[in-house]
Amino acid sequence: MVYSYEVTLLILCPLIFLAAFIDSIAGGGGLISLPAYIFAGLPIHTAAGTNKFSSSIGTAAAVVNYTRGGCVDFSAAAAGGSGALIGSWMGTRLALSLSPMILQICLMVILPLALIFALSGRGAGKAQIKDPPPFKLKLILSGLIGLILGSYDGFFGPGTGMFMTLALSGLIRLDLIKAVGTTKVLNFSSNIASVVTWLVNGKILFPIAIPCAVCSVAGGFLGSRMAMKTGKKFIRVILALVAILLFIKILLDLIK
Repeated sequence: MVYSYEVTLLILCPLIFLAAFIDSIAGGGGLISLPAYIFAGLPIHTAAGTNKFSSSIGTAAAVVNYTRGGCVDFSAAAAGGSGALIGSWMGTRLALSLSPMILQICLMVILPLALIFALSGRGAGKAQIKDPPPFKLKLILSGLIGLILGSYDGFFGPGTGMFMTLALSGLIRLDLIKAVGTTKVLNFSSNIASVVTWLVNGKILFPIAIPCAVCSVAGGFLGSRMAMKTGKKFIRVILALVAILLFIKILLDLIK
């Protein structure tokens, strides 16, 4: 169904705000925003390109907020962001030759484990914070997290932020709030290649993308502020919610 411009924005703006709010805390905003663009009548590729543009702007706002709040580990962000930029390009190329069904089946096993990990609070304990990996190992692990999950983002995408947060928290042993802030830097890096690709191919509808980007900035700003203010318990709840939503989405996709 095709709506008027005003009705399209009326549908999209609150949903994009909500998606950016959730994404800035635990990732997974695309589970809301991409279906919203499709429901509003945008063709699938235009929906994907417009969604990537607006969500990237919202992620940038969250990065600024987390950086100002001292919630970004810069060494992990630099190594992971570099890996994510390369991985996103690799994943996009891989998506052209492989079916995502294989990955969906794997995720049906991984997601319940991620849900348990998020709810248990592992990776945010004081003992782990006192015992971080050596600096060189930290850079290597951060780069691998960015490369692998950046590839996932380019190939499939949903829940990338959640997986990055859990990986940084569990493997690099970052405090959960700092893991979320660092994840936003990796997310932004992995989005750059995709945004450029959609832009070059003319798949970003700017009359829709720009007002939605404003809503995304507002959601990213408020979500990151709330995450820093309310702390780990709130973040774990949102991580669990994203894991459940992603599990349901993949299950429905496999049933179709």
